[in-house]
Amino acid sequence: MSKRTPKKPRKAPGAPKPPGRMSFISPWRSSYIFSPKKPGCFFCDASALPDGDEAAWKAMLLLHRGEHGLVIMNRYPYTGGHLLVAPRRHTADLPKLTTEESQYLWEFTRRSVGVIDAIVHAEGYNVGMNLGRSAGAGVEHHLHMHALPRWHGDTNFMHIVGATSTVPVSLDDLWDKLRALFKADL
Repeated sequence: MSKRTPKKPRKAPGAPKPPGRMSFISPWRSSYIFSPKKPGCFFCDASALPDGDEAAWKAMLLLHRGEHGLVIMNRYPYTGGHLLVAPRRHTADLPKLTTEESQYLWEFTRRSVGVIDAIVHAEGYNVGMNLGRSAGAGVEHHLHMHALPRWHGDTNFMHIVGATSTVPVSLDDLWDKLRALFKADL
């Protein structure tokens, strides 16, 4: 038998060339990636902030805090308006959430999508949770829900996609707008 060389797949005449892989550069995340990690938990730090200290809340990007949970902006977002909803209690155990914690988590995830939509008018939304390091949790010891706006062709969770674009946004300006809506209690 003769050894055959496999043929390259034929491209239909005039068919577009598939896009090459592009890297998405997100320099705002470099301070997180390269800085030493602060011990402790930023969700717990936000939970301990004094009521009424708007400057401290803004510095922490805390938008809402109730008896059983809180809503905070992601400091290193993939898209502008990426919010995190977490129970106040430090836990990574979803099945052992109290009924009140679970209700807060889902109710404020729902409200967060509404608030984000009122400000950025996204084309879609991702809502989800990564439980454990193997599932992609960046903060694996304090469970939290992600609620983030999406646009066709935006960054995606994989960081590296073809034809990537970003939505530029100032976290401070966005905090002011989002906080006003959370304070208005929808």
